[in-house]
Amino acid sequence: MQGTVRSFDETTRSGTVFLDDGTVLEFDAPAFDAGPLRLLRTGQRVNLAVTGGRVTYVTLSTFPLP
Repeated sequence: MQGTVRSFDETTRSGTVFLDDGTVLEFDAPAFDAGPLRLLRTGQRVNLAVTGGRVTYVTLSTFPLP
């Protein structure tokens, strides 16, 4: 699944993304830490793994999902 970063808090390593249909999903530190990233910026395209309606992995759209 792909989306666009809406917000990201460097301190908590959590944030929100807009899906292509406009839906907003939140992600927490474990989802961010599961990927190889150190920072996200508003407007970046990301790939997301979602399990049970919860984001479990966040990475840039140029990186593959596990």
